Amino acid sequence: MEKLVIEGGKPLHGTVKISGAKNAALPLIAASLLAPGVHVLHNVPDLRDTRTILRLLESLGLSWEREGTSLRIDGTGLNSSEASYELVKTMRASVLVLGPLLARLGRAKVSLPGGCAIGARPINFHLMGFEQLGVQCDLDSGYVDASIDGRLKGGRVYFDIPSVTGTENLLMAAALADGTTIIKNAAREPEIGNLVDMLVSMGAKIEGKNSDRLEIEGVEQLVAAENTIIPDRIEAGTYAIAVAAAGGDVIIQDCEPEHLPSLVEKLQLAGIGVEIGVDYLHITSKGTDQEIKAVDITTMPYPGYPTDLQAQFMALMTCCHGVSRVHETIFENRFMHVAELQRMGADIQIDGRSAMVKGLVGNMLTGAPVMATDLRASSSLVIAGLAASGRTDISRIYHLERGYEDIVGKLSGLGAVVWKENE
Repeated sequence: MEKLVIEGGKPLHGTVKISGAKNAALPLIAASLLAPGVHVLHNVPDLRDTRTILRLLESLGLSWEREGTSLRIDGTGLNSSEASYELVKTMRASVLVLGPLLARLGRAKVSLPGGCAIGARPINFHLMGFEQLGVQCDLDSGYVDASIDGRLKGGRVYFDIPSVTGTENLLMAAALADGTTIIKNAAREPEIGNLVDMLVSMGAKIEGKNSDRLEIEGVEQLVAAENTIIPDRIEAGTYAIAVAAAGGDVIIQDCEPEHLPSLVEKLQLAGIGVEIGVDYLHITSKGTDQEIKAVDITTMPYPGYPTDLQAQFMALMTCCHGVSRVHETIFENRFMHVAELQRMGADIQIDGRSAMVKGLVGNMLTGAPVMATDLRASSSLVIAGLAASGRTDISRIYHLERGYEDIVGKLSGLGAVVWKENE
């Protein structure tokens, strides 16, 4: 098993290009199950999670080939409706095959999903939505066994809490339903808009893109299509926070700043230089040499502050002047990185779903051996390691590789001293 090693205390300079969004690529890849023919996706990141869902599609009878950042997926050979535990256990997004399999085959048997241990993240929203479309859903021996005779039926679905994967699953299923489906209190993340674009290009009829009310008029069949994955806003935000913490002058290229309104505001409030372009962010910071202001954050559904950037911002706040409050409303276990940051000298106190972060007032974090506990926690440790003095060894970096493409190469290109080595 490999670990990541960082020699910290060095500012970052240059340009970094952002990859396609993991959280957009996964549902778009799953959507290729909806229609036979060759689907073409561009700007697809090469990550553990994208490789996992492609293996899952292979197990269902599909074939694919990759050329650079483009994927060609042939949905013609679909011959199975069962997704096994061995493939699903490492990635929660595997549940996204439920909707397409139900829509196309009328049956789906999918293992309950795994992934990061950041909270329960139940799939009850998915199952409730499918039942509104006429599906019989049963839980048996760790599997969701769902089926319907004939086509799905249009229905009305209301989410008590906006669910990203729930919205995506219901969108894909409803696209081939008989009648009209209305999803209220739908999630509004940009990745869902990317999926809507793909489904419409396949022949779906969907109204309400980027709103919390989606109306889907089902069609009898969809066709293969060509689409492009949007830039990864979480990767872009992670690099922006890294520059803020370590110091430097970096252009974050090939991103969509409009997808990060809350982060941009919080960085500016902290005193970080942020220049916004059409497809770039220009971040300037003196790191621990400047007075980074304490800023509170509360995670919220989009367009609020993203939970996937909470751990990274907390790492930045350990370098601030003053006390900041981080309140997590989305996942109940998303403070597991706190103990590792404390090993590096951070002063953080947890009270339920809130954390009080007392800045080090001009002092630096100190490098230490730490362990990644989930995907975004691992990137917070990278940020802390870049801002710290001395050497930081981050173990269990397979979490990091689930969501960050070539992070060693990208950071090295900015002047960071970072490498992988065996544990």
